[in-house]
Amino acid sequence: MLQMITRVQILWRVSLCAVLLFATAETLPFGAWRRVSNGPVISPRGISWESAGTFNPAVVRHDGQSVMLYRAQDQAGTSRLGYAESKDGIHFARRPEPVLSPETDYEKDGGVEDPRLVKFGATYYLTYTGYNKKDAQLCLATSTDLMHWHRKGVILPAYKGHWNVGWTKSGAIVPEKIDGKYWMYFLGTSADKTDQTGLAYSSDLIHWTEATDTPVVPRRPGQFDSRVVEPGPPPIVTSDGIILIYNAADDQLVYRTGIAGFDRRDPRKLIWRSDHPIFAPEEDWEKVGQVPNVVFVEGMVRQANHYLLYYGGADKYVGVAEAPVTH
Repeated sequence: MLQMITRVQILWRVSLCAVLLFATAETLPFGAWRRVSNGPVISPRGISWESAGTFNPAVVRHDGQSVMLYRAQDQAGTSRLGYAESKDGIHFARRPEPVLSPETDYEKDGGVEDPRLVKFGATYYLTYTGYNKKDAQLCLATSTDLMHWHRKGVILPAYKGHWNVGWTKSGAIVPEKIDGKYWMYFLGTSADKTDQTGLAYSSDLIHWTEATDTPVVPRRPGQFDSRVVEPGPPPIVTSDGIILIYNAADDQLVYRTGIAGFDRRDPRKLIWRSDHPIFAPEEDWEKVGQVPNVVFVEGMVRQANHYLLYYGGADKYVGVAEAPVTH
């Protein structure tokens, strides 16, 4: 029986116990993760816009299907967003052309990177990184069909934050209003050149203001999140709290997955976080690619009694994991 348990499941169970002990009254909305397949579900193809890498996906349900926007990179290193659809959330059919390509000065040459998606009313809000080979800045676009996008510009400019004095990236918007405001966890670069998680708020989802003077999920020296603490998919809001999945890197830049729990009524208040990673690179295609040793979660969809979690592997591929819904 023991042989049937994977290393990931063993790691998850140990980590989950540690999280629950630390979280006391908090309850995670999902159980242990497992890979849906041993290989990627999206891989680079052709000689054009998605030939070098297809990774870091956002996924939502739309018109009865799972729609994925994934970062696609060409041989020159320019990124665009590809579009794929799936009935089961695992097997995807791709469109032949990207749905968002670099057009503005803040995207020129570098491109549009690392999407996150959330829906309010009939509108989808896409946060992404605009990169022009000089600066990376957190940007926003909106759509009603996930194919035609309207840019709203840079929403958190680089070099102008309270503590995030460098680039800005990775906007994970909380999927419901709290205390009359919209909230968004984001990545900023601090004065010591490490990347940490901050928080911003908005009254209209378009104009954002930094909410704190310090990171809300800081790095932890000597641990698996000593170098990078970067928001993953939009958080899950439960009756117990706000659950943020985050991407963490240590001093060797090995990327693993962590969890942080915030107060249900105050998104600024960190209640607990995992002492150990809950997901880590294990497959060859997660260890070898454009950037080695990376699992990077950006998409999450609940389907019936389980969550599907979508991640980039080694900055080259898209993988899928699943976790049972616990409550």
